[in-house]
Amino acid sequence: MPRNAETPFHSTVKQTGRLFILSAPSGAGKTTLCRALLKHFKGMAYSVSTTTRSPRPGETHGKDYFFVSREEFLRSIQKDEWAEWALVHDHYYGTDAKYLNDQLAAGKDVLLDIDVQGAKKISKRYPESITIFIMPPSFDALRERMQLRGTDSPDVIEKRLSNAGAEMAQSGLYQYIIVNDCLNKALDELISVVRSAGTGPVV
Repeated sequence: MPRNAETPFHSTVKQTGRLFILSAPSGAGKTTLCRALLKHFKGMAYSVSTTTRSPRPGETHGKDYFFVSREEFLRSIQKDEWAEWALVHDHYYGTDAKYLNDQLAAGKDVLLDIDVQGAKKISKRYPESITIFIMPPSFDALRERMQLRGTDSPDVIEKRLSNAGAEMAQSGLYQYIIVNDCLNKALDELISVVRSAGTGPVV
């Protein structure tokens, strides 16, 4: 399918927005696909998650994540400010409820990059969500990608691989599974899913 980076997300006004949930094990290429999707669909909003982990090289506060202290995150839990939150790899991650609700109520379609734990919670709260799982071509390929990234120690990589196996085992809970063995092909498939869901009922 030919891609046009200038294609607007919608040509007609909608009363409510659609929520697209994208999940994948660490190293499967989810972040790259999210960025490409947002560039393609100019009108789509991106829900930036909040985390207590430290930024990785090249990550920007407010763009990739909102980086906060553990204490600040726990205070927000007490105030019930998260649409969902989870403890993953010993760090907290959360989705801001007000931002999500405001965007959807305004008719904006929203892309949410989230782990499997969070996807389950969000899907219950927003049952009309479109859920998509990005699968690596193989477990060995996933290991190689994590090693080449060079941001984690061997112990952390092994822990992430263990968690990745558990996440991949739950991919059947998602409406769509896209194997990222070729970035352009995976992006084409992702664009097709979003376009069909955004212009009519998902089948």
